[in-house]
Amino acid sequence: MILNKETARTTAELLLQIKAIKLDAQEPFTWASGWKSPIYCDNRIVLSYPPIRNHIREQFARQIEELYGKPDVIAAVATGAIGIGMLVAEILSLPFIYVRPEAKSHGRKNQIEGNLSEGQTVVVIEDLISTGNSSLNAVKALKEAKANVKGMLAIFTYGFKTADENFEKEGIELHTLSDYDFLLETAQRTNYINATEAGILREWRQDPANWKK
Repeated sequence: MILNKETARTTAELLLQIKAIKLDAQEPFTWASGWKSPIYCDNRIVLSYPPIRNHIREQFARQIEELYGKPDVIAAVATGAIGIGMLVAEILSLPFIYVRPEAKSHGRKNQIEGNLSEGQTVVVIEDLISTGNSSLNAVKALKEAKANVKGMLAIFTYGFKTADENFEKEGIELHTLSDYDFLLETAQRTNYINATEAGILREWRQDPANWKK
């Protein structure tokens, strides 16, 4: 869910400017899943641009306080969201933890890194939502540690129906700074793509697993 439309447009434009999001309807990217896609998103690039990472952390902080007040802890999903999650925790003067995809096989065998006490309220930061499976895996680990997960905020979502269904099934509230619809609107408005390319990108999102150039 988008909380602020102006933030969504600004965030989309910034991500395009620094090529954190790349659009190429003619030469599709190949995802780790094997999907062919006219879009590729790597929001970790945000960390290399101080003004933009400051925009992201400030918008996250503002929306967290508006939605939830001040939680006890900020958590990030490893590894993509660790950097921005830590910046959000810093600006809110809150403790920070992060959640691995699975527990380590050595040492203390932690899945959750950092100090978390039973019953503490947690807001989870994520960089990108695709199907939502890895994000919700982190939420599951936090719940198993008996944390009170208030919700999740992410920089960007592709807006897949399966992600919406997964979050609804788990009862987790998701807000994002921007999303696929605002991205396409912004990309067309700034002449990053033309109407034909926008059509291809919309078609891809309808069935990304089976889309072909």
